Amino acid sequence: MSGVVVVLRRSRDGHYVLLPAGDGHQEKPATVPVEKLTRVGLVSRGGVVDQDPACFGDLMARPTLFLAVGLPGTGKTTDARRIEAEQRALRLTKDEWMKALYGLANPSAASDVIEGRLIDIGLRALELGIDVVIDFGLWGRDERSALRHAAAERGALVEMRYFELPVEEQRRRLELRQADAPHTTWQISEEELAAWADIFSVPTPGELEGTEPIDHPPAGFATWDEWRTDRWPPSTA
Repeated sequence: MSGVVVVLRRSRDGHYVLLPAGDGHQEKPATVPVEKLTRVGLVSRGGVVDQDPACFGDLMARPTLFLAVGLPGTGKTTDARRIEAEQRALRLTKDEWMKALYGLANPSAASDVIEGRLIDIGLRALELGIDVVIDFGLWGRDERSALRHAAAERGALVEMRYFELPVEEQRRRLELRQADAPHTTWQISEEELAAWADIFSVPTPGELEGTEPIDHPPAGFATWDEWRTDRWPPSTA
């Protein structure tokens, strides 16, 4: 058995259709994101690398946590819905829950709790082998590090996707969304957009590529799990 993983076709959306070869048996092809292949060493710049077939099985067995990172109106939820459909992933979009529970209100304390609840659901889904999309901005590096750590503890891969737009286009999209689907959003002022941009921590190339080591927990916290519980409390009480 040669153990070669054959790349049959690369599609326009950056996915590969793969078939493990070498034993003469035809197996069902699998469509996989290129990022997932690169991270487990199945694809290089040349397109194909020699690997033990067990690597292929490991790739298919490991779920992926997709992190949608960016400010409002930059395209996170559109991409999250695409991943949900293409990868059969569990999409966890906080705004949908906030709107369902609080309508026009948007209390920050409740927002943190809902984010934490959705994260807990997402981590449990990873444990069950289900791909997950976290769709609520993740403006802070510590937030992203905590989730990278939690995913790694569960044997999952992480794909971080960063969305940014010029301010004028961001504002245009927000106004269009407010006009077309006001039940899905809230009014956002110019001052709020500017303030949020100031506190937003842009992901580094190493974060996005998954090559940068996960930071140690912030001072005062022994573990990332402890920090995560503090950042996303279990209740508003």
